[in-house]
Amino acid sequence: MLEDPTTTASSPTAWPAAYPQGYAVVDVETTGLARDDRIISAAVYRLDALGEVEDHWYTLVNPERDPGPVWIHGLTSEALEGAPLFADIAEEFAARLDGRVLVAHNAVFDWQMIAREYARAERRAPVRQRLCTIALSKELGLPLPNHKLATLAAHFGVVQRRAHHALDDARVLAEAFRPSLRAAAAGMVRLPLQECLPLTEWRDSTPRIGRQPGGAGGYRPTSWRPSRKRPACPYPNPGRYVAGGRLKQGMRVAFSGDTSTERDLLEDRAVDAGLHVSTSLSRLTSLLVTNDPDSGTSKVLKARQYGTPVVDEAAFGQLLEDVEPATQG
Repeated sequence: MLEDPTTTASSPTAWPAAYPQGYAVVDVETTGLARDDRIISAAVYRLDALGEVEDHWYTLVNPERDPGPVWIHGLTSEALEGAPLFADIAEEFAARLDGRVLVAHNAVFDWQMIAREYARAERRAPVRQRLCTIALSKELGLPLPNHKLATLAAHFGVVQRRAHHALDDARVLAEAFRPSLRAAAAGMVRLPLQECLPLTEWRDSTPRIGRQPGGAGGYRPTSWRPSRKRPACPYPNPGRYVAGGRLKQGMRVAFSGDTSTERDLLEDRAVDAGLHVSTSLSRLTSLLVTNDPDSGTSKVLKARQYGTPVVDEAAFGQLLEDVEPATQG
């Protein structure tokens, strides 16, 4: 039985010896959710082993393309025109990540965007492990109605000033992560750390970012697991997902292939958001989530045949942040 999640470890001597020695709380804003989208701003809060802030850093990044949804992040082409390219800030960014666990909200998204940018720059990000605050809140059993950053912040009394601004989002997450980390330490909870596998090459003409030759890059394999019975989705199926739009409660979602996040956690998040998780793919499926659209699995082939939209895991995680409520009858 865990202690109250707001409880802190009584003293540094009670701190679990296996916990990391430092963290880099990261947020990136991007031109979109696809594999070829780019980072347009990045922020890092460096924390010590106990979650105390050491320093912070923020930069704009010129994506060399349209900035995407300006109405979300507020960064116009004019604002980004004089910003440095990612290759210009890669070394400083790396110095702030080096030797630390990358912490982010829906960490697989931030990590994949960062890994792709470093691959384009023909470099590697010095990150070996990441920690998703959504997964941590699940481990702690926090009574959250959803997994939005604003909800986690409100639970710990953290005031968000500028949502979707990388620096403020990173600050908010750092302030919410500290009590989460201390609650985990007080309960001797094993942190849900995930391995970060860097990309070793990048080809803009090829959307696939699956396993690279020799095993570098790609996604961690998941072991076989029995299917779990889930309660019926209470919402009617509103139809297919439309690219660039929002998910809507009741949509049928299927998964194919390996996922970087534990599959059960990913499916739980979908169910919590009001989606219908399906083990098979049919003409009624609203969306297929796969990290390897060129794999040739039966689900991928059926998705092509039926015209079912396909997104990768990172994009799906972002879509889960803002699911449209079901239409009330």
